[in-house]
Amino acid sequence: METITLGIIMNGVTGRMGANQHLERSITAIRNAGGVTLADGRRLFPEPLLVGRNPEKLAALAKANGELPWTTDLDSALGDGRYPVYFDAQTTLLRAGAVKKAIAAGKHIYCEKPTATCTADALELHLLAEQAGVKHGVVQDKLWLPGLLKLKKLIDSDFFGRILSVRGEFGYWVFDGGDMPMQRPSWNYRKEEGGGIMVDMLCHWRYVIDNLFGRVRSISCLGATHIGKRWDETGTPFEVDTDDAAYATLETDTGVICQFNSSWATRVRRDDLLTLHVDGEKGSAVAGLTQCWIQPASETPRYVWNPDLGRALSYEQAWTVFEEKAAYGNAFKAEWELFLNHVASGEPFRWNLLEGAKGVQLAELGLESWKQRAWVDVFDLL
Repeated sequence: METITLGIIMNGVTGRMGANQHLERSITAIRNAGGVTLADGRRLFPEPLLVGRNPEKLAALAKANGELPWTTDLDSALGDGRYPVYFDAQTTLLRAGAVKKAIAAGKHIYCEKPTATCTADALELHLLAEQAGVKHGVVQDKLWLPGLLKLKKLIDSDFFGRILSVRGEFGYWVFDGGDMPMQRPSWNYRKEEGGGIMVDMLCHWRYVIDNLFGRVRSISCLGATHIGKRWDETGTPFEVDTDDAAYATLETDTGVICQFNSSWATRVRRDDLLTLHVDGEKGSAVAGLTQCWIQPASETPRYVWNPDLGRALSYEQAWTVFEEKAAYGNAFKAEWELFLNHVASGEPFRWNLLEGAKGVQLAELGLESWKQRAWVDVFDLL
């Protein structure tokens, strides 16, 4: 079997998501497995070049992942012909400018979301990449979560019949950094640094809804800043000036009503940190990150409302686990493998910069809806 190499500039992987999900659990995992098999039968072995601003962090990360090359000079990396792919996992404010430079250098683009801080800039990235003739993709990892893959199989098998509604619950308690350090970077809570949960999570919900339940056509969203004071990584207090929770209702072109609550100020009492409850005429399902529970219409209990009895039944027992023999891996790694196939073999890859721009658009419209306290229509970008 012929093995080829593909150089990848990985910028911003010293952060939590870039280091854990993209480098260690995706690219390093692929390298440890001997590469990825391409659609044309060849074997592809990725060769990453780590780029960042902190040499100490880069050196440690490079050593932990197999003595990888690294540099703090992005321009030099972009000028190196051995690395035709550019990946960006920097903070949101830095992403668009770096991706533009990479496109101008003729690099294929793969990057985290949000792709920019406004729709116009995100759409420009797509148009520039198309004009340059480079291949491009955006991380839309939740589509490859085992729970959502099982949900997609139920949809494709017509388990639900006509889907009526979807209720998405996401979030957990992020400590304020006072007595207990925050589990998220402090920039997430500063507007001028690209923070806010709408900017972060509505991008996710756009591609989840578009790919599973129909194209989003309108949104009504209310944001909130529940925790107004936090302490950053140095222990310095600061005032939170952006949203840490968002409560959205969305309509699709297929008539499905979707409600998505996202919060960094909620304590979890549900099946998973993310759950999607889907109701259809023929059955219902609840999907988490890995599991999926179902209740067909034929097995739906006949509940009668009687508050005087209290909880007399175990509602969970009326649901069964949707079992699957398929083996699922890391969601980020799964999309990486598809993108590498796209670059090396030309296999279709539809999760591109235009899809990334749609996510930014929904976040922007969610903020507009909150400001206007009104429903806002979602228009086609192209």
